[in-house]
Amino acid sequence: LDLVILRYAARVNGLDELALIKLDVLSGLERLKVAVTYERAGACPEHSRRERTEYFPAEFGMEELARWRPVYEELPGWAEDISGVRSREHLPPAAREYVARIEELVNVPVTFIGVGPEREQAIS
Repeated sequence: LDLVILRYAARVNGLDELALIKLDVLSGLERLKVAVTYERAGACPEHSRRERTEYFPAEFGMEELARWRPVYEELPGWAEDISGVRSREHLPPAAREYVARIEELVNVPVTFIGVGPEREQAIS
């Protein structure tokens, strides 16, 4: 999940809540990667210093965007089937941590979580 782009989209569109769907498909993964910043090599190739930004550099243009790479943070996954969960507090701790990290880095609350393909398989 690219939280840098999500944070940008939330800012430019004035989002005040997020819906996180298909959380159930992440069950069984040992680790979950989320992009938290972008990084590029410095202007001088002989310098190993890297420049980082927490904001999506959309105004740079396509050529400049190609020089930036996402930097990932890994979060623990969970093995439990969450398709029957109907409240956030009954999610596995790692799933709650994943949702909380999204809220923290995007600065927008997650108010709906889909945990299965059916309409009633949701946490709101």
